[in-house]
Amino acid sequence: MQIIENLKVKEKLYIEKLENGLTVMIIPKPGIQKKYIIWGTNYGSNESIFVAPGEENKTEVPNGVAHFLEHKLFEQENGTNSLDVLTALGVEANAYTTNDHTAYLFECTDNFYEAMDELMDYVQHPYFTDENVEKEKGIIGQEIMMYDDYPEWRVYLNAVNAMYHNNPIKIDIVGTIESISKIDKDILYKCYNTFYNPSNMALVICGDFEPEEIIKEVKKRLIDTKASGEIKRIYPDEPEEIVQEKIEQRFEVSTPLYTIGIKDKMDEKSKSNKNEIVKKHIAMEILLNILIGRSSNLYKELYNKGIIFGQPSLEYEFSRNYAHALITGQSNKPEEVYEKFKQQVNKIKTEGINKNDFERIKKMIYGGYVKEYNDVSDISRMFLADYFKGINSFDYLEEIEGINVEYLEQILKDVFKEEKMVLSVVKN
Repeated sequence: MQIIENLKVKEKLYIEKLENGLTVMIIPKPGIQKKYIIWGTNYGSNESIFVAPGEENKTEVPNGVAHFLEHKLFEQENGTNSLDVLTALGVEANAYTTNDHTAYLFECTDNFYEAMDELMDYVQHPYFTDENVEKEKGIIGQEIMMYDDYPEWRVYLNAVNAMYHNNPIKIDIVGTIESISKIDKDILYKCYNTFYNPSNMALVICGDFEPEEIIKEVKKRLIDTKASGEIKRIYPDEPEEIVQEKIEQRFEVSTPLYTIGIKDKMDEKSKSNKNEIVKKHIAMEILLNILIGRSSNLYKELYNKGIIFGQPSLEYEFSRNYAHALITGQSNKPEEVYEKFKQQVNKIKTEGINKNDFERIKKMIYGGYVKEYNDVSDISRMFLADYFKGINSFDYLEEIEGINVEYLEQILKDVFKEEKMVLSVVKN
């Protein structure tokens, strides 16, 4: 078992790769009552074209299969629903699908091992029939319509569609009514058998555990499965250019919502160097806060004039085949926010980054990283998501020290280009 210690947060990570290829990560928290387990597969909504291990021909499946699978795994052959079983044990259980991974989890103080029995049983025993697949289409269809009526989701998805021509990130994670109508049990079993092999999965456990003992408990509950070969994931070519600069949708909202998107890309240098990925992510977080974070001059100006209401959310999203920054908030004058933001970018490019602002924001970002280690759920989800990106979460605590103004100014120049920016607005 590999042990990685980080003295900055006084945490240890125990990693063991089992014979079947499953990676198990344990972060012990002595004396903490809460326990958290999350089991994920390196498979999200972006994987709709692939070549399964041992095959030569590519498989193409409808959009929304990863999310559909997540829903279906809870339903068991004996007629029970595993989510109900876990809830009856008094644990908080859930599952989610993202663009690049799917995860099943629970948090509890008591009945951990009984709940672990159920979690590891249902994830390893899919049960799909013609009847239960058809029934699920109605349930997921309602979820799709619910998201269509959700302005916060539409302003985000419209921004992504304005940035990307072909990348599957532009497709709703849940799919469409039309795409899920084409899903059947054979497609679900094909994707399950391809992507739910232990060698494509990771399990993270955080709480008051002895690593050697909890590893034994994991092994006891695993069915006998051999590690599979590499899955070839196929993505369409994506031009560097955006699709359109501005996109607007009418919605019943009291105040217009806006998202400013900045299209980036995962260059080959970043893909092959995990430290470079981490450094760039940190730099983007610092830059977004310098440009329009709560303590920035631009935020204060827009807020004092009543142009924006509250701090916008600032995100840098990236995975295997995409990367972009998103600034989302509420404003009666979203066009003005967008123009002022572009002016601020150009101003800092010309004048340079204020060193005091840089140091202050860098300390704030570092404090946010440290704070994540206070919560078992934050730790577990972070380590799982980062693992599937090829990153150890401790790397953020190490790499932030080496970030300097010169590096930030280079990222500002490389990424924040007007021709890569979009504005998505949802308003009455």
